[in-house]
Amino acid sequence: MSVEQHRREVEALLGPALADRRVERVALVDALDRVLARDLLAPVDLPAFRSSQMDGYAVRSADVAGASDGSPVVLPVVAEVPAGPGSPAVLAPGTVARIMTGAVVPEGSDAVVPVEDTDAVRFGAHATGAPRGSVGTDVGVLAPRGGGEFVRDVGTDVRGGDLVLAAGTRLGPQHLAAAASCGVPSLEVRARVRVAVVSTGTEVVGPGEPAATGQVYDANLPGLAAAARRAGAEVVLTGRTGDDPGELAALLARAAEAADLVLTSGGVSQGAYEVVKDTLGDGVTFRSVAMQPGGPQGLGTHHGTPILTFPGNPVSAQVSFAVFARPLLERAAGLPDRDDETRTVTAAIDSPPAKRQMLRGRTVPGGAVEVVGGAGSHLVATMAAADVLIEVPEGVARVEEGESVRVVRL
Repeated sequence: MSVEQHRREVEALLGPALADRRVERVALVDALDRVLARDLLAPVDLPAFRSSQMDGYAVRSADVAGASDGSPVVLPVVAEVPAGPGSPAVLAPGTVARIMTGAVVPEGSDAVVPVEDTDAVRFGAHATGAPRGSVGTDVGVLAPRGGGEFVRDVGTDVRGGDLVLAAGTRLGPQHLAAAASCGVPSLEVRARVRVAVVSTGTEVVGPGEPAATGQVYDANLPGLAAAARRAGAEVVLTGRTGDDPGELAALLARAAEAADLVLTSGGVSQGAYEVVKDTLGDGVTFRSVAMQPGGPQGLGTHHGTPILTFPGNPVSAQVSFAVFARPLLERAAGLPDRDDETRTVTAAIDSPPAKRQMLRGRTVPGGAVEVVGGAGSHLVATMAAADVLIEVPEGVARVEEGESVRVVRL
């Protein structure tokens, strides 16, 4: 079967399950990279009160209209307004209040003179005695200020009821900061697709466990789980079984109950011990897809839950996920679509014309790509050196050096 036909059938299988996402409410600290499910409207005006934009002096602009460096306007400092709760007293004409950044601007004043535009030099400038510009002394204003200067007025950032964040926004730090500034402690987001990952084969053991002759360390369980998380899914179950159909059936039943999608690796080829084929039977369609690596594939449902079965060779499993599962999971998570990219190749590539070749590739300076590792689907260590898959389509037996190919970013 062609890659496109299998991809269409995978999309038809998963589309209904992934399209209607649940909504959940999460705390802001847990909302990073989640997708907002509903518009967030400002519950309050921001700023909610008139506040000072600078450290300086709250004034009536009319009192300092004639101020200049050579002819300062000297006014008494009658109050100090720190940032914090409370409303300062009304400012009388011909007086100023020393005010800190973010503090409430007193009624009666309509501007703030930054401390740099006064002769106070800085707050508390003198080592002895009351510093000029402190409460109870005078301060010289060296520049005029118009009404509203250095004053943050009510609602100049956002008005109550205004749209702050639109549904569908993938939440970054700046979005969470905006929500927090409105006093919103949590957000409604799309629930992640719940994925279960099952690795099979008596020949695989977990990293860190003793491996006998004939056994290999399992790269698929951690690799596919990580790939699903990066695609925006939540991995709710992982498990590994040998070649016992009963053991696998019990694990798959738990996986189907816990997840929206089950991924398996191994047991889908033409050998005598294909435990996934033996266990799933009529519920899953197994086929050979014209793709290398990653030819043996399966799709269907198990206990009502969609399931995709991938080959056991680690590179085949990673390629299968990238080609068939990742785009759908990313779309369900609200992640941006990956644009098609074309690159030139640094050397000629021979390819079996009956199959689509997905070769591990590495970007070199200048943007071209080179093949890394051999064609073997067991060569997982070389996968770590790759940042793209180089796609050679069906019907192409050779790509010459310098020709363009489509690449899939890893």
